[in-house]
Amino acid sequence: MRTIRLETGRPILDIISYGRAGPGARLSLTPTQIAQIHRTVSRAPEVVVKVTGGGGSTTSRGVNAHFSYIGRRGELEIETDDGQRLTGRGAARHLIDDWDLDLDEDRKRLDLFATNRRKPPKLVHRLIFSMPAGTPPRKVLAAVRDFARDEFGLKHRYAMVLHTDEPHPHVHVVVKAISEDGVRLNIRKATLRCWRQEFARQLRSHGVEANATERSARGQSRTPKLDGIFRAAQRGESSHMTARIQDVARELKAGSLDRTGAAKLRQTRMEVVRGWEAVRDLLLADGRHELADGVARFVNQMSLPRTDKERLAHGLMAMARQSPAKGTSLVR
Repeated sequence: MRTIRLETGRPILDIISYGRAGPGARLSLTPTQIAQIHRTVSRAPEVVVKVTGGGGSTTSRGVNAHFSYIGRRGELEIETDDGQRLTGRGAARHLIDDWDLDLDEDRKRLDLFATNRRKPPKLVHRLIFSMPAGTPPRKVLAAVRDFARDEFGLKHRYAMVLHTDEPHPHVHVVVKAISEDGVRLNIRKATLRCWRQEFARQLRSHGVEANATERSARGQSRTPKLDGIFRAAQRGESSHMTARIQDVARELKAGSLDRTGAAKLRQTRMEVVRGWEAVRDLLLADGRHELADGVARFVNQMSLPRTDKERLAHGLMAMARQSPAKGTSLVR
């Protein structure tokens, strides 16, 4: 997580954007920063924005299949950038024709033929915007609609579909990779960070409490849902996770768990804690004692920093204590 140092040499969290105070000046938090601190320590719902992978983005056939999937084979309404509401099995083909994706695909094939047949570029980007269960689905869709209009309007063609068949409402967005001016959209980590912040802002404008902070700032790392993973591995539904669990189980039996990455994770946690301590000090200096106390509680309640392998090992040991046979059944 990125930090800066104050004139005192102490780090502060880069929650939004901080600058250096001049000589003798006291750095103060802005109302926007204070609002985000409050949302974070009160654990406001965090938005999720992600790009889905796979080869279905590089061919018109793959794009057709993806439109068919998110439109539930014509049953759900596909909303386009120009206000159309498309349903039926012909919706995907209509969008491919309207966006000239077949022409783009043929042109790229000719371009790539003389370049060592490198991997073809994407015709579209496939995005998912989601919120936790209980969030009003129509407000999620409205926020995504506003976000897409501001971010892609009059530049990139796009279409979206709201899904409510899972507890967490989410919107699939398909964006044409090449803009109307011929500029390719490149999505980087910084792009996703900005998109998360903007999506959260749009949700708040629709009356939905939403936040966008880094996992590390919240004291979180990627946490495997061990019970579900373990059951899926036992049923043979996840060969990848079965292999991971078996590796961890063997290392535990040998007494030599690989802790690669653990030191870096703990160093990051130390920087995060020091940053929150600096935030708390600024809040106290501004007389915001209640929020400063909230920051202190928030830091104290952070879970221990563990790598994914350490979390799997911790969960396996807990399950082994409850049921020894269950804890060792994946070891070969």
